[in-house]
Amino acid sequence: MELHSTILGEGKPFLILHGFLGMSDNWKTLGKKFAKEGYEVHLIDQRNHGKSPHTDDFSYKLLADDIAGYCKMHSLENIMLMGHSMGGKTAMLAACLNEGLVDKLIVVDIAPKYYAPHHQQILKGLTALDEAKLTSRGEAEDFLKEFIPETGVRLFLLKNLYWKTKESLSLKLNLDSLKANIENVGAALKEDLSYSGPSLFIKGANSDYINASDEEQIKKQFPAAEFKSIEGAGHWVHAENMKAFFAAVMSFV
Repeated sequence: MELHSTILGEGKPFLILHGFLGMSDNWKTLGKKFAKEGYEVHLIDQRNHGKSPHTDDFSYKLLADDIAGYCKMHSLENIMLMGHSMGGKTAMLAACLNEGLVDKLIVVDIAPKYYAPHHQQILKGLTALDEAKLTSRGEAEDFLKEFIPETGVRLFLLKNLYWKTKESLSLKLNLDSLKANIENVGAALKEDLSYSGPSLFIKGANSDYINASDEEQIKKQFPAAEFKSIEGAGHWVHAENMKAFFAAVMSFV
């Protein structure tokens, strides 16, 4: 599969993977900052997201294979690989399955454990939005308030809107596939998989995605793992405290 990406800067390849319902554009500001530090930054749309192809199938094995294929297509080796949430699961598995490909791994606010589906209300709202065939972004935001009260989450999701025609808005997401495969989004990494290279697990201090009890399992599968908690941030740690997040990543790399 030929994934869509935006490539910034020159230097050591640094691939960044967005989370569930996100896209590469979510990381553009940070991508530019990393590029200025001497990295060739690849902001990637994972399958069924952004401008990358849509498929009925959706699993972490497929997503990890997509990243390996992307690296082969672009002749990338010895990469830095960072992923947030769903993208973090993809990054973990890609590092485990492709020995020698990943030089350093950065996982943002996700553990290798199983997570029960918890995006049902968001998916319900996005489905209703897509079916409503609205004609302005303001109208779309007002529509979503019924389903999603948090302003920041709404604005994040509305980045998926695009003009399908001159008169109608649509979503870049493959909602049908994501809804059909929602159980796969929370899937755990198999416990016999491991990555021995340098890895950094970053969590938001206000997030419950990674708990102290998860660190033991993380160390079993990622024995060189380091941990960093970012104050004043929740699950969207890279957006909620960008300065501290950027400093933590740069200190690690």
